[in-house]
Amino acid sequence: MLYRRFTMLILLPPSEGKSAPLSGDTSQQLSFPELDSTRSQVQKALIKMCKGDPELAAKNLGLGVTQLDEVFANAHLDKARCGPAIDVYTGVLYEALHAASLNAKTRAKLNSAVAISSALFGLVRPLDLIPAYRLSGNSILTDSPRLPQVWREEVSTVIASSTGPIIDLRSQTYVALGPIPAQCNERALVIRVLFEKNGKRSVVSHFNKATKGELVRALANSGAVPKSIDQFLKRLSELGYEWELDESKSGPARLDLITH
Repeated sequence: MLYRRFTMLILLPPSEGKSAPLSGDTSQQLSFPELDSTRSQVQKALIKMCKGDPELAAKNLGLGVTQLDEVFANAHLDKARCGPAIDVYTGVLYEALHAASLNAKTRAKLNSAVAISSALFGLVRPLDLIPAYRLSGNSILTDSPRLPQVWREEVSTVIASSTGPIIDLRSQTYVALGPIPAQCNERALVIRVLFEKNGKRSVVSHFNKATKGELVRALANSGAVPKSIDQFLKRLSELGYEWELDESKSGPARLDLITH
């Protein structure tokens, strides 16, 4: 199959783990301004819930009684220090990506190609300035619709406005916050990582996340960003990845990365 040549969009999930910036101001600086109204509504609802009933907030956020400090941090998000999203997120994927060790040029390259899904902000670019927060895609906000209902249409619209190949590395929780629109299916790939052992393949969470982080880092360090799906597949092979492509008749094609 031949694909048109455009600028690639890589969609990443966020992480539950976050590192609160120790310096910087409290001004959030976010890409995709068309999401600002909903961002404001979600943030206000989160702050109100965490200030009003911390124990209920902890339950709704999936936190234990020993994690009320995260509820307190949420209650003061509008006054929290902000840092680049790519440094605030600290889960397995972001540890493997290790963006702090990348030079300014490579970080700028990531910023132009990557968008990170967020239950609080919808989508952010890697260098957008955000605070550390606790809100997952399946969290509950008091007196608010469920987050997939809040974000689905707006995030999908942003994705549809992209001009080129879409590489989706998100988990299902965050796909639900903004599915790839049907009109984009022909220029999109959904990535799955399979761990093969003794001839059997399975999805292992740690390997899945780490491999995705390593892949994004390898792409950032490997020259020009691929401008077509064909170029992306060629780059995967050049980087030594083993992959299998399943071009679905309904929805985006799925690409399996095989690890051993």
